[in-house]
Amino acid sequence: MSTPTAHIAAKKEEIAKTVLMPGDPLRSEFIAKTFLKNPILVNDIRGVHGYTGEYNGKPVTVMASGMGQPSIGIYSYELYNFYDVENIIRVGTCGAYHPDLHARDIIIAMGACTDSNFAAQYRLPGTFAPLADFDLVRRAAEECDKLGVHYMVGNIFSSDHFYEDDNSGMTWAKMGVLGVEMESAALYCNAARAGKKALCICTVSNSFVYPEEDTTAEERQNSFTAMMKVALNLA
Repeated sequence: MSTPTAHIAAKKEEIAKTVLMPGDPLRSEFIAKTFLKNPILVNDIRGVHGYTGEYNGKPVTVMASGMGQPSIGIYSYELYNFYDVENIIRVGTCGAYHPDLHARDIIIAMGACTDSNFAAQYRLPGTFAPLADFDLVRRAAEECDKLGVHYMVGNIFSSDHFYEDDNSGMTWAKMGVLGVEMESAALYCNAARAGKKALCICTVSNSFVYPEEDTTAEERQNSFTAMMKVALNLA
């Protein structure tokens, strides 16, 4: 397929090799206008804001993914396969399962468990384990250490459900899963299939252990800057 695509209005040369992907289009705008030099709006189809600018002299694109694995599945597929993007770093929010994680702490998702059927398309004779790129994981941990940010590295749960009828999400905690979000497994699958790199860095926006620490929508959009700096320093 040529560019622009059905979902991304940018020309091929307008997208950088590294793309940061928040779920929220307004967080995409916040990152671009707060951290990037000379950000240019390169996509606004369906309100999914994408900006390209410079960070520390390097071109970086920040573009929203929308919510859920089908949505990030579309955008990351097109970026990897039609725009020759090499690295996609998801900068999102998550709910924490682990008692050592509090609001504003960071999860670096080395692996992504899921209840999604996304990987069925590959017709594998077993269960695929979606993983992040190790070099990005290692470097993200080093950046967190430099910033003095509390983080944990491990498995995250990419759920297809925000509201669960049986409220069973916490059962993943029994297997050492650190938290829950809705996108990473599909991103990691697309990266693996394309031979590219991916990482999910999530800030804890709410805790299933400490519900009194829940953050507001505005805080999630505008104040989780440590995660953003970590991701930008990987570009």
